[in-house]
Amino acid sequence: MTTKVLTAHVPLPLVERVDQLAARLERPRGWIVKQALMAWIDQEEERRQLTLDALADVDAGHVIDHQAVQVWADRLSTNKPLPLSLLVSRSMNRAARVPGSPLA
Repeated sequence: MTTKVLTAHVPLPLVERVDQLAARLERPRGWIVKQALMAWIDQEEERRQLTLDALADVDAGHVIDHQAVQVWADRLSTNKPLPLSLLVSRSMNRAARVPGSPLA
């Protein structure tokens, strides 16, 4: 794999943490930084994909209205909380009955 040097100004406390981790793992500082950077990029890419998936669900009408969530949340502190599956099915059924709903 071809590589390229990447330079960044890093706060000294973070450098110290990287150095401590490198010493503990018996790995070079560059390896630690590369692992951290890859993990962060993977996390950000996953976050972006989850956001796009969530927006697609909203566009498709796969949402739960605020009033239904409020009723569900209010029941959490009672002896008979509503199961989450009931909340989802009620909300989907209600949306399907609304004229012009994306689920209709």
